[in-house]
Amino acid sequence: MSLKPQAIGPIPEETARIARAAYPKGNIYRQLRDTLGTIYEDEQFADLFPQRGQPAETPWRLALVCVMQFREGLSDRQAADAVRGRLDWKYLLGLELSDPGFDHTVLVEFRQRLLNGQHDLLLFDLLLTRLREGGYLKGRGRQRSDSTHVLAKIRALNRVEGVGETLRAALNSLAVAAPQWLQGQIQADWVDRVEDYRLPTGKQAREDYAVVMGKDGASLLNAIYAAEAPAWLAEIPAVETLRRVWVQHFYWEQGDLCWRDASNVPAAGQCIDSPYDPEAHYAQKRTTSWVGYKVHLTETCDDDSPHLITHVETTPAPLADDAAVPLIHEALQQRDLLPGVHLVDTGYVDAAELVSSQQDYEVDLCGPTRQDYHWQAREETGFEASQFVVDWQNECATCPAGQTSSSWTPAQDRRGNPVIKIKFAMQDCRPCPSREQCTHSQSAAPRRVLTVRPQEQYQALQAARQRQTTKAFKTTYAVRAGIEGTLSQGIRAFGLRQARYRGLEKVHLQQILTATALNLCRMHDWLTEQPRARTRQAAFVRLVKKRA
Repeated sequence: MSLKPQAIGPIPEETARIARAAYPKGNIYRQLRDTLGTIYEDEQFADLFPQRGQPAETPWRLALVCVMQFREGLSDRQAADAVRGRLDWKYLLGLELSDPGFDHTVLVEFRQRLLNGQHDLLLFDLLLTRLREGGYLKGRGRQRSDSTHVLAKIRALNRVEGVGETLRAALNSLAVAAPQWLQGQIQADWVDRVEDYRLPTGKQAREDYAVVMGKDGASLLNAIYAAEAPAWLAEIPAVETLRRVWVQHFYWEQGDLCWRDASNVPAAGQCIDSPYDPEAHYAQKRTTSWVGYKVHLTETCDDDSPHLITHVETTPAPLADDAAVPLIHEALQQRDLLPGVHLVDTGYVDAAELVSSQQDYEVDLCGPTRQDYHWQAREETGFEASQFVVDWQNECATCPAGQTSSSWTPAQDRRGNPVIKIKFAMQDCRPCPSREQCTHSQSAAPRRVLTVRPQEQYQALQAARQRQTTKAFKTTYAVRAGIEGTLSQGIRAFGLRQARYRGLEKVHLQQILTATALNLCRMHDWLTEQPRARTRQAAFVRLVKKRA
């Protein structure tokens, strides 16, 4: 396929006449075409197509179809049918009423071209550029971010089921890629185990069954990695997944294959939970657990402009929210859309990010910090860290009782963050009358140990904790709640939470197209002056508030 850019003509007269008659009060697609035009042009997609070959379907139309498809939650077949039969779609696409459209596989190919050319953000960025040029979007205002979980397009499996399904997937792949080689390796009882989806009852019986399947998989892997086997067999993705899953669940001890205890498996971010989507991982947030991904949405929230999504970040599910902050700011800087104030919840606020956001991007990361979890601060009956005076120049600290620390040691916490261990002398702590307010240690030589961040991070964290107690902070931070409505809209109306595809790259493209469609809807609401929705309340609550 090659691209032959063509000038975009006006809407066919007959299409325009009938569309206006059918939608006398307007329609979202009519409104967008009349106000924003076609948004995309063929030349913007030139990098996706070679210069020679059969002419491709017009890419600016395919781009709009992809966005409309995700706005309405349509499959590829349904979207292709809508191009052929929907009057409002023909109006936006500038098609004749008799235009037969295209085959649904064209949409699959177009999305794949976006991924192959690393242009997954192209449709989203082009729309943002158009909205900036129209004055609907600007930087250095207020923006807010939040995340939600995305369920992978797989069935959740327990560990024994995962082992069986991984072996089944590897055998099926080898049966297609190397049928003759596999015939020489098949063992008599493999078929029965592979085709039997029922598991034994009882924990021990299931573990014994898992070891039997483990030996089957180990035998297959030994044959694949044998010197006489074709080297390319080990490069089959399902075979590599089999190898990784076997390392994940089994180990060898004195020549016997053993089942790993749940406490001895790798961390969630390193585990494969399904052979059909190795990038989907298990994660848990409070009472919610899932297998899949996590998506972070960032949107503008100034009162005098439409609330538009400015960035979408799709990450592995176990990745902490604060790890997404530098990714968000870097992407917004490239678009010249950095906010002046970035409103986030506690999960995004970390001492390091408070400093780097201000130093690297001149962004005020505004959100409640994690509280000091030590008992002195939690119970409010002891001397918490903020009550110690830290002398950064002389590398020492003074406690509320007036004693000076005896050691100052740089270290790392369990998350790998740089910290400083400040210790006080045992001869000062043992006779101190305030010792019970400092430490509950029952050792013969008790002493207080402080763990603080480096100076810039420590001071930024203390300033943030002080700021969040003020009335001004509460007023500013109240605006952040609006991002919850955006996530709700994305989940309920656009299918944001359910992955359509497998693999992080494709799921990210889905979230990008969803955000693009959501922006178009919000632009339509802004242009038609529809008021923003308010938080819904039960009738009884409204009555009580009205009475008060």
